[in-house]
Amino acid sequence: MKKSVFLIVLIAMFTLISVSCVTEPQRPPQPPPSAPEAPATSGLDESKVKAEDARKRAIDFESPAYYPSDWEAAETRYNTAGNMPKSTAGEIQQAIASYNAAADAYDVLFRRTLPLYAQGREDEIIAARNELIATGFTNSFPDYLQNADKIALEANEQYEAGKYYEAKDSAAKALNEYQTLMIGARVFLARQEIVDRGFWKYDSDNFDRADEITITAMNEYEAGNREAAVTNAQEALLRYNLVLTNGWTAYSADRRNSAVSERELALSERANIAARDSFRDADTTFNQAEAAFTSKDFQNAAILYTDAEALFVISRQETEEKRLRAVETIRLAEEKIEESNETAIEAERIIEGGSR
Repeated sequence: MKKSVFLIVLIAMFTLISVSCVTEPQRPPQPPPSAPEAPATSGLDESKVKAEDARKRAIDFESPAYYPSDWEAAETRYNTAGNMPKSTAGEIQQAIASYNAAADAYDVLFRRTLPLYAQGREDEIIAARNELIATGFTNSFPDYLQNADKIALEANEQYEAGKYYEAKDSAAKALNEYQTLMIGARVFLARQEIVDRGFWKYDSDNFDRADEITITAMNEYEAGNREAAVTNAQEALLRYNLVLTNGWTAYSADRRNSAVSERELALSERANIAARDSFRDADTTFNQAEAAFTSKDFQNAAILYTDAEALFVISRQETEEKRLRAVETIRLAEEKIEESNETAIEAERIIEGGSR
């Protein structure tokens, strides 16, 4: 009996515990604390790109060189925008405003620089064109000049149409074209000087080879191979200059020999005494030529030797003229003496005749 009562009590207690466990309300899981919402940055990125583009445009057209102090001010705006805090929406808006202000500053500089930059490129092109024309090269090759002029005119049209980057590239291309033709002009002038002075005979091998390379350069240019044309033209110019150097060396030696011979003739005819001033001038020039020849300034030496030779000739001519005048003076004096003798004889005859 007691055992049954004890079991009943245990069952009752177990039942109460089970019911309390089932009926106790369960707490729902707590969500993690939410992070603060990040501010949008799309407008910031756009304003930064806008400032960077404006900055690059100003640099490409050399604004820093034309307006250095204004450029520093714009750079300060740009760097300030980059260093501003950007953690909150308000800070981002301030950074956007700073980037926009920097972009506006760069754009103002660009607009102020643009006409100056364009004028500078135009001046360079005109100077290169005038230098090319002055060589006389374009008289022989007018088509080359016309092709370069077309590119320059295209650059101007693009600038007027507001296509500034295209105009910039075309202007650079036109300038390069004139400069390329200038290399050809130097080749042309060097060859012309060689022919005019007859220097080809002093180095005919280099002269003939330079002629061949010049023809190759012209063919490459007309085929549109500018780099190959320039390379060949430069080699031709190098060879022509070598011919000129060898020519001046040999020519100055020839002129020295002539001047020395003329000096010796002047000395043998005593021009240093009879035409002292003229001989002194000739000898001074000759000594200058000797100094230039010794220092291997052969071109200047050749010119000075030629001048000295001419001056020695003049001193000899003056000496000869003085000699002729002296001979004539002596002849006239002798004639007068003879006339005086005849007059005396005649007078003596008259006197003798009267006394008879």
